[in-house]
Amino acid sequence: MQSHIYQGIKITRNSHQVFEDELVVEAPLQININNEPYTVVMRTPDDDMELVRGLLFAEDIYKSVVNFNFSIIESQNSIPTIVNVTIPDNNLGKGYLNKRTLLSVSSCGICGKKELKDIEISGEKFEKNQAISLEKKQEMYSKMSSFQHNFKKTGGSHAAAIFDEKNQLLSIKEDIGRHNAVDKVIGDLLQKNHLKKAQFLLVSGRVSYEIVTKAFIAKIPIIVAVSACSSLAVDFAKEFGICLIGFTREDKMTVYANPNLKTT
Repeated sequence: MQSHIYQGIKITRNSHQVFEDELVVEAPLQININNEPYTVVMRTPDDDMELVRGLLFAEDIYKSVVNFNFSIIESQNSIPTIVNVTIPDNNLGKGYLNKRTLLSVSSCGICGKKELKDIEISGEKFEKNQAISLEKKQEMYSKMSSFQHNFKKTGGSHAAAIFDEKNQLLSIKEDIGRHNAVDKVIGDLLQKNHLKKAQFLLVSGRVSYEIVTKAFIAKIPIIVAVSACSSLAVDFAKEFGICLIGFTREDKMTVYANPNLKTT
């Protein structure tokens, strides 16, 4: 269930009326690893396995190509509230040692990080990005928009989509949290063993440093955002060799890092 009907009062200068509105669902999910609590995330239900898969990949907890065992421990009103993943101890990455101790809310970029060193990311810089044009960018956004069913109903959900080098859609997911949506699409491609095909990450909102790091860890070299990019997102993108594009509209876009553009 991604949306729910609530009653509200619509007020204008000259009138008010009671009406029913469809709102995006935000619900907590406790993630256990080997039956031990790891973290709680606030998310929009559905695609929970993909969310967990992408999150543990980004946190350097589970990088294996083999899908882990995933089970629902508790639910409320048919919405999972506690899930457990079973991972052999020898497959747990270094990130597991840095257990999250805070609730991770849907709008938070670094919830659960305990020290400054926990936001440091290392890896081989992208040397060259595929060229992107306004025309191709708009085609990809139009395709992503056509699948944003929850946003069309509620106006309250974000979306993330991943495309391959031929601009073919590989995955699109929605969530109340921008970071969750990114985890879901990456997790979806991990489940299908198609992550190596990823070339473009499109996001419906702004880009923070954490979305850039998630893309870098997933080896996605180009990020295109509808809205703004933070200063740290630009700094990280420049360091990682990621082409970072923001303020994307039909006939314009702003490139902040590592441009490789076509004029048509």
